[in-house]
Formats: sequence, C-alpha cells, structure tokens
Amino acid sequence: MVIEYIGTIIRSEVANRKERLYESQNRGVYMFRIDNDYVIDATITGGPARYINHSCAPNCITEVVTVEKENKIIISSCRRIQRGEERDEDDDEDVFCFGEIW
Repeated sequence: MVIEYIGTIIRSEVANRKERLYESQNRGVYMFRIDNDYVIDATITGGPARYINHSCAPNCITEVVTVEKENKIIISSCRRIQRGEERDEDDDEDVFCFGEIW
C-alpha cells in the first residue's frame, strides 16, 4: 500500500451538490467514488492522496477494502516507483488517453 485516500464519507447526492458549490467558489474538487451510494470528499479534510493524478500508464492502482465494516480506498503501487517519480493511477475507464498519438 502506498497511501489511503481519506476525507469525509458522504452520499452521492450530497457529493453532487458539494461539487457544484466548490466549483462556484473556484476551488479544486477532490472526490473519489467508493460505490454507487458513497463518495469520499477530500476537498477540505483530505490527505495527500487527493493529489495523485490520472494516468494512461499508471504506477498505482486503487482498491476499495472493508476495514471494521467501513469501506476505504487504498492506493497501491503496481510497479516499482522510482525516487521522485509522481504517483498516478487510472481512476476512470471513460477517460480517453492521448499518449499514443501526441
């Protein structure tokens, strides 16, 4: 495990409202969906995992694990990460990657 994605666990409907609020305040939005019902909002109370970026060639993977009946998101390396290398993961199957054509 590299790091846990921490923040406030909120329902999806609340996450939608908060996202609009954060965007209206020109604030970065850091949220990660646990499942269809719940989202971790790391915008205000999150840790450094919120800054991990999407990549089409990731060096990390995310997993939802249950610890003491609570779902958590952990980020693990999927290959050796070099010192100073940015951590990144593939968090959205619907994101098109331009890496092969640029």
